[in-house]
Amino acid sequence: MRYIIPLLLIVLLSACEQAPKADKATITEAHPVKEGEGNTYVVDTVASKLQWIGTKPTGKHTGHFRLQEGKLYVKDKVITGGNIIIRMNSLQNADLAKTDPVLQRKFETELKGPLFFEVEKFPQATFEITGVKDFKPSVSDEVVMKDANYTIQGNLTIKNITKNISFPASIKVENGIISASANFNIDRTLWGMNYRADKSLQDKLINSLVNISFVISAKR
Repeated sequence: MRYIIPLLLIVLLSACEQAPKADKATITEAHPVKEGEGNTYVVDTVASKLQWIGTKPTGKHTGHFRLQEGKLYVKDKVITGGNIIIRMNSLQNADLAKTDPVLQRKFETELKGPLFFEVEKFPQATFEITGVKDFKPSVSDEVVMKDANYTIQGNLTIKNITKNISFPASIKVENGIISASANFNIDRTLWGMNYRADKSLQDKLINSLVNISFVISAKR
């Protein structure tokens, strides 16, 4: 019996869905925002993608947001500033769309409601770049995005709460087009979304870590 109980715990813990493996995002208080220098690039809101993955002990859900608008500024092929506006009411779940449309709509309504994003009260989220520098990982860092060449810093505002996040990204500026991508995890509770984040809830737990990945395309 003394061997069976630890074995069961190992099985249960290994079965719990964890946040996807992603690069580390550092989160601090908001930083000052400087006006970007150089040429203006307009974000292509159709070609750009913003995806999310949320996890819980019994599985995970995936989905996306649509961008409302955005601008990036480039000088000497380096991004010097910019901002992106996210249309929060555009939130959609992807994994339930084909298997259970009724549950999909219920789930989307819950995410848009007061327990999470409160999209009627806070229809937009914003990301304002506060700095871009060469990506130099430390020896102990395990980098998931192998072609990351820059670290992006920016103020992310959700539900009127602003935090500065810093993460590795792959950025290319070629032929009048910016291509940028990143994949990282953030803690939703830092933006006031605490619903079912208490680990003591066990099977009712919703992981506080949410995976964010994006592909941004912008044209001069």
